Amino acid sequence: MRGHDFTRLSAVLLATTCLPMMANAQTSAANPEQTRTEGNVAQPSADPDTSMEVIVTARRRAENAQKIPGSLSVVSGALLDRSYTVNTQQLAQLVPALNYSSANPRNTAFTIRGLGSSVVAVSQANDGLEPGVGYYVDQVYHARPATAAFDFSDIEQVEVLRGPQGTLFGKNSTAGAINITTRAPTFTTEGEAEISYASYNFLQVKGAVSGPIIGDTLAGRVSVVSTRRDGVIDNVRTGRDQNTIGNQAIRGQLLFRPSEVFQVKVSADFTNFQSNCCTQVYYNVATRPGSGTDGRLFRTATRQFGGPTGLAAQFNYAPPSTNPYDRKTDIDAALGVDTNEGGVGVIADWNLGAATLTSVSAWRFWNWDADNDRDYTGIPIQTEQHIPSRQDQYSQELRLASNGDRKLSYVGGLYFFRQRVIGRPISIYGPAAARYLIGTTTGTPAVAVPSNLLDGYGTDGRTDFRSDSYAAFGEVNWKPVDRLTLTGGLRYTYEEKEGTYDTFTFGGLQTANAALNAAKLSILRRQNYAASDKDGALTGRANIAYQATDGILAYASYARGEKSGGINMSGLPLNDQNQPAIGTAVVRPEKNTAYEIGLKTQLFDNRLIFNVDGYYTRVTDFQANVTDTRAAAALRTYLANIPKVTVRGFEADATALVTRNLSLRGSVAYADGKFNSYPAAPCPIERIFNTAAFCDLSGQRLSSLPRWSYTLGADYNQPIADIGSGFVHVDSNTRTRQFGDPSGSAFTVINGYTIVNGSIGFRSKQGWELAVFSRNLLNKDYIQNVTIQAGNSGLILATPSDPRTIGLTFRIKQ
Repeated sequence: MRGHDFTRLSAVLLATTCLPMMANAQTSAANPEQTRTEGNVAQPSADPDTSMEVIVTARRRAENAQKIPGSLSVVSGALLDRSYTVNTQQLAQLVPALNYSSANPRNTAFTIRGLGSSVVAVSQANDGLEPGVGYYVDQVYHARPATAAFDFSDIEQVEVLRGPQGTLFGKNSTAGAINITTRAPTFTTEGEAEISYASYNFLQVKGAVSGPIIGDTLAGRVSVVSTRRDGVIDNVRTGRDQNTIGNQAIRGQLLFRPSEVFQVKVSADFTNFQSNCCTQVYYNVATRPGSGTDGRLFRTATRQFGGPTGLAAQFNYAPPSTNPYDRKTDIDAALGVDTNEGGVGVIADWNLGAATLTSVSAWRFWNWDADNDRDYTGIPIQTEQHIPSRQDQYSQELRLASNGDRKLSYVGGLYFFRQRVIGRPISIYGPAAARYLIGTTTGTPAVAVPSNLLDGYGTDGRTDFRSDSYAAFGEVNWKPVDRLTLTGGLRYTYEEKEGTYDTFTFGGLQTANAALNAAKLSILRRQNYAASDKDGALTGRANIAYQATDGILAYASYARGEKSGGINMSGLPLNDQNQPAIGTAVVRPEKNTAYEIGLKTQLFDNRLIFNVDGYYTRVTDFQANVTDTRAAAALRTYLANIPKVTVRGFEADATALVTRNLSLRGSVAYADGKFNSYPAAPCPIERIFNTAAFCDLSGQRLSSLPRWSYTLGADYNQPIADIGSGFVHVDSNTRTRQFGDPSGSAFTVINGYTIVNGSIGFRSKQGWELAVFSRNLLNKDYIQNVTIQAGNSGLILATPSDPRTIGLTFRIKQ
């Protein structure tokens, strides 16, 4: 059941109520019964004179967000609940500078200000590449971006730090960090429960209970979440819904506080995601003229997807729809995701008086397996593609931070991180692969290619990646005169990485013909190599901040970050002798230098918060994933260094507590990012020739980076007699057009769009709440990410937006 009738009925109710509110308010914010700052944006309070202070740990000690000389966005758990933001993908709709792309959980990429990880592709599954955006949960670094695809559970707040974090955070993060804090155990008994039902049989259940176990010495907290939803893409071949959701999580915590100066928190969590996911649909077909102006022939008509003699015509094939928003597919290979992650963490804090000593110890694991139809069509080209993987990571941090607001304050410590990822890359081709990927003839002189040459031909094997990281860091804040603070910090990081890649081929037509065997090897071949990398880096930052008045802070900062060298763990491209190019196994470190100026203000008795910053970032040896366009199947991607990338822009956000019951919020991010020097780049799909081709992409804009992004919203609370209050929440996010692929192909452009979310309901004084909510209220069609089909056929696939979801939520808190 799709729940269309329920959707239409609820949409009318929400639209007629929320849209007039949007027209007048044009922003999004808050719970009138709390006071916090979110995205450097405050939430209203029942008492308008209450302070809007919010405490963050962006510099590894508790501070007022408005006093930190740097740009960050803070989203509270209350706002996550009100906006029905249940994962990091939806978090990006509240933070303009954050971009999230995910074709499936393993192929997940974050960018902040356009930097971090390149766009979603096979490359995001490369275990030898670190993300440029650090992802932390309760002070513990998560090494694989895939673990950020799970639903949020019992969150206190999320901090999104913009710019290099190469001083205090566990791993050097050249683009920024997402710092998540979960709700801690309490020594007062409390509990909450929530159930939501919505379109497409969406069902989410949340619950948490916390309280004392042994007086005021030991407290515990347990939280759970379960989410399921039918698929939003129809497979016309099988009749099944694709891209379903099935997510469950549980977390348990114990807080031991034997005295006022010492405490230990132990936590354990497990999250599971099982679903009939994730596929994409037809988006576009790249077309090319017959020849180039330089005399070279473009890819021949019979090797292109479209056209009267193209590949689709040769197989008498037509996509089930050429409109991606019909959300139809006809993939014929198995599809499914089975992944889980979890771990144990121990955080100990010992207040020594002048300073606090903190120890953070953790072990985490991540298991992954998924079936994919990598050709994304009903043509049996590739019948199996998956990479079962297991990651284990161990980390230990010791940190000493001064207490209080003094003339001289500091943070310093030591950090150790170890990671091991073992994978098994499996790929098997089907009966149509030979014609589709090779053609009807091969070799010189031409040899006819049997149609079953690649039927059952595949690869299997093992990858093993290990990484050790050691760091010492420190930062000092000095106030030489009243209201002026100088900050300096350094971090030295030493890392060792090693990886082995060992695969073999099997199956397919057995033949003694050298030309046919060479054709098979051009698609898949055995690869066996080992590589290692060692790197030491000194990074840091310097700030100058001036507190002009109690409500105005001006600052300027310089930061330097480095992402360590990587190892290509997805197989190597082939050289001109059709042999693995061993020189591409290791990629150099990526260095990031950033300059920023900003102003943070609290005006009109703290009823208006307005912050603005401008920045310039230069990255040398930018790590990116490029595709070997010379290989027939083009499945081989590898890490490389782009000489220079720059991003410049500005960000601003504001919150106004207009009345006791009305809060407005708005934020904007402008970014101009480009490849300054990229002389030997892979070509856009429309410029790929039959032979090797390279393009100069210097001056081209970065992918996955809209020039403009902004959020608007409002929260309104209306008391109703003595029984409770009615409320309305509205938020929206607008992003302008962007490239969906690093090559800048015109056929991968993602057009701009605006998403509107909202809710309306009643909150009782007895602690229960009933609300109607919507995500994508206006049912806007847009594209989340794009993929170029392997084989350079010109077929472009995409993940369309989720259609409008309308639902009902019941919450209770005691």
